Amino acid sequence: MDKVYGAYLCTGCGIGDVLDVDGLKSAASETGIEMKEHACLCGAEGQAFIKKDIADDGVNTVVVCACSPRVMQDVFDYGDEVITVRGNIREHVAWTADTEAEGDSEGVDDFLQEMGEDYVRMAVTRAQKTEAPEPFKLETLSKKILVMGGGIAGLTAATEAAKAGYEVTIIEKSGQLGGKALGWRKMFPTAYPYSELEEPNIEQMVADVTANAKISVKTESEVARIGGSPGAFNVTIKAAGTKSEWDAPAKVGVDEQDLIDKGEMEDPNAGMNPYTELNPDGEMFGAVVLATGWRPADVSEYEHLGYGTLKNVVTNGEFEKLAKEGKVPARVAFVQSPGGAENDNDFPYCNSVTSMVALKQAQYVCDDNEDGQAYILYQHMRTPGNTELFYKGMQMKDGVFLTKATVTAVEANGDSLVVTAEDTLLGENLALEVDMVVLAAGMVPTTVDEPTINLSYRQGPSFLDLDLFDGYADSHFICFPYETRRTGVYACGGVRKAETMEETIDDATGAALKAIQCIESANRGVAVHPRSGDMTYPDFFFSRCTQCKRCTEECPFGALDDDEKGTPLPNPTRCRRCGTCMGACPERIIGFADYNVDMIGSMVKAIEVPDDDEDKLRIVVFVCENDAYPAIDMSGMHRNKMNRLVRFIPVRCLGSVNMVWIKDAMSSGMDGALLLGCRYGDDYQCHFVKGSEIANKRMENIGETLGTLGLEPERCAVEQVAISDYDKIPQILDDFVESIIEMGPNPFKGF
Repeated sequence: MDKVYGAYLCTGCGIGDVLDVDGLKSAASETGIEMKEHACLCGAEGQAFIKKDIADDGVNTVVVCACSPRVMQDVFDYGDEVITVRGNIREHVAWTADTEAEGDSEGVDDFLQEMGEDYVRMAVTRAQKTEAPEPFKLETLSKKILVMGGGIAGLTAATEAAKAGYEVTIIEKSGQLGGKALGWRKMFPTAYPYSELEEPNIEQMVADVTANAKISVKTESEVARIGGSPGAFNVTIKAAGTKSEWDAPAKVGVDEQDLIDKGEMEDPNAGMNPYTELNPDGEMFGAVVLATGWRPADVSEYEHLGYGTLKNVVTNGEFEKLAKEGKVPARVAFVQSPGGAENDNDFPYCNSVTSMVALKQAQYVCDDNEDGQAYILYQHMRTPGNTELFYKGMQMKDGVFLTKATVTAVEANGDSLVVTAEDTLLGENLALEVDMVVLAAGMVPTTVDEPTINLSYRQGPSFLDLDLFDGYADSHFICFPYETRRTGVYACGGVRKAETMEETIDDATGAALKAIQCIESANRGVAVHPRSGDMTYPDFFFSRCTQCKRCTEECPFGALDDDEKGTPLPNPTRCRRCGTCMGACPERIIGFADYNVDMIGSMVKAIEVPDDDEDKLRIVVFVCENDAYPAIDMSGMHRNKMNRLVRFIPVRCLGSVNMVWIKDAMSSGMDGALLLGCRYGDDYQCHFVKGSEIANKRMENIGETLGTLGLEPERCAVEQVAISDYDKIPQILDDFVESIIEMGPNPFKGF
């Protein structure tokens, strides 16, 4: 587009009281754009002021230097035909002013004025480097939703999506819908006063699904392969238990193969019907809901508890089946923790659900036996929310005994069992004679040790870094609970976290809505999350690509495949628009229409760096837009004083920071460079999962480069901040600036 610029300065909200307005307008003029002022750009008169220029003069690129771009977004949106760039001189400059500081004869703080003028220049430069984005549209888009799993989660997701008018296909591995809930005798309470167990409604859920014309069901089926991307997933389905051409063969060692060859061992890859696809050409889907559930954890390793060797030592799942058949003995011990050498630990994958299951099953013992006795021996009882009311009711029930205890042994005593326990709340050891012992087997998600999702992605058939989540589907628990690291695939139910039936229904409803949002976003050609509605996508200048593969390897979301030559193969609808690929590329050939290496580099150069005043050092701070930028905004809103030597440049994610920006900053005389981003590690809060961690590794390398140039590596640093750290921001900045002051000015200043 041929740009026609209009630059506007707001003097309201205290901006005009602490800054020289003419000086700010002159800073814009230096970059070739004349700036107009108004006392309240967000008001009716201010909006009319801007819209008149758009209508009369054909202005299509608007620069607004006023409040934070995080506020008044609708007010300053003039449609897709007009580019709007905003410079933050309120929260980041005017509201950080020290009103008691001495200024010049006109009462203006020189340092504060320099800040304001730099932000004006950066905003204008950003507008000059911004192009209007064009959305990416798929040639063919499917609005059908694939639901993997026919249990509570899958049935709910399918039903809710169908209610919204979408066609759904359920793939269920077993021969019938319903999952584990078919074997439940009772459900947990879901309504006040949360004291009575409820009848399961799983049969009604199954009936509703099978009667729904918008839902098709494929039982005894599995997903063999998922290719493509949101809006155009190509899914191949196979008969359950058969192999497909994409299945990896079972691993067979050298010694095992020798036994197979001699006929002394059965070949684990034999006896299968190879390559049995129900739809070998695949079927198109717009989004996928992963609802494959969980399986009981193995408790046989705890030999002192007797599972597998002693009669009537069962798991909680096995006991539920007996209870539904009416076979509940009169005396039962529910062991919640393995005890022994494990002491305080629970069984693997135990959680609040297994605690509630023990309480529910203790109720069965009392209901089915006039003198029933249920002993619950635990290390941790977890009953969150309203389930606490059920727990308190069970504490008061005759026949139910609960105590914290370490179970040391389960032994046979004729037809009975004796459970010995130590370290109880009673202060004495126990020896309980019971008819049955129930072990609290945890809920292991199906993603553990199984690809489950079978993606034909360069990055592999399943999710990455599952070890961070104990094998659960890798949703972002803090910010985006249903969204996995594969755009368009949404996890819910037991595969995402251990949940009650009520929680699973809520979870599956959310996943269905996210799947719908994904399809409609792909249909519009915009990002689905977390930059919802973003029309940009990465553009590659492939003629300069060296096939280094850094972009494909560092992309947290598998948005890039490789072609037959090893060149990156973009999948725009998989892209989250984080820009990690842009930050990774050493050739700087990746960029977005409104966010690229040249743009940010030019903004760095737009900062005026004094070369004759040691008191006026300059530090550039690249700020993550997700946590750090809002924290800085809130710091300004609280009128916290901000160091006058720093200049903030917002970035989509620290993963998008290309190290050339650091080199440009240092070569232009900047005295330091700081990256402020989200927390990373096991408790990461990065909206793009790996961005902060990747940036930290890159900065370690840039530190080595600075060392070879004779510059202290400490001039560059990365700090982790949470969105709630707004009161800590000033001190973080002051500490870094102080370390730069101790090192002295950049020796390249002025060259």
